Amino acid sequence: MYRFLPLLTLLMLLGGCQEKQHKNFDGQKLLEQKCSQCHNLDLPPKTFKDEKAPPMMAVAFHIKDFIPASNESEKVPKAIEFIKDYVIHPSASKSFCDKKSLQTYGVMPSQKGNVTQDELQAIGEYMFEHYTVKNLTAAQDLENRLRKMPKGERLAVAQGCLSCHKVGKDLVGPSFHKIAKHYQSQSAKIEVSIEKGSRGKWKDYHGAIMPAFASKISVKDTQTIAEWIAKQ
Repeated sequence: MYRFLPLLTLLMLLGGCQEKQHKNFDGQKLLEQKCSQCHNLDLPPKTFKDEKAPPMMAVAFHIKDFIPASNESEKVPKAIEFIKDYVIHPSASKSFCDKKSLQTYGVMPSQKGNVTQDELQAIGEYMFEHYTVKNLTAAQDLENRLRKMPKGERLAVAQGCLSCHKVGKDLVGPSFHKIAKHYQSQSAKIEVSIEKGSRGKWKDYHGAIMPAFASKISVKDTQTIAEWIAKQ
């Protein structure tokens, strides 16, 4: 009996390594790498006249809606198993697409050799965690709020400026109110600070450093953000 223990231990270790490796797969990155050439990954999705395949959100919603399952808890596991089979062995008879969609897009080509079963597992898990009605509603609400904002504020939100600053409240850095007052509402000076960053200009912020954004934001957008801050 004991002579089998080393083998059993090795198998357990190998199994653990495989499980750990699977858990380390990044479903989002794999989706971007393996699927974005044909599928639009945005949430809410964008559609294009010459698109090669339906948006990924539509794929996720459609599979989950139509996958046969005896109860709700079985849907996602069954949907992932479907993806793992269909991506490697696609066919019109397996597809949940309606006839019009199949005529428009055709049956996807087999991805055998391009993606592994473990990678498809990670992709499927991410798809059904990310493409949900709850996340779609939140994304649509954010889009609606952004449309109502002044362009400068909209750009500031999109560039993550509000992660360190708030309009009337200090955060990691000073509020936009304080910045506008400090620079006497001169947007050109604020623009330089955004482009080049700054260090040591502000006290009481625990040595926080303003990073340079010249390589991340266009000159025009920087001007728009600076002008909006200057008006605060």
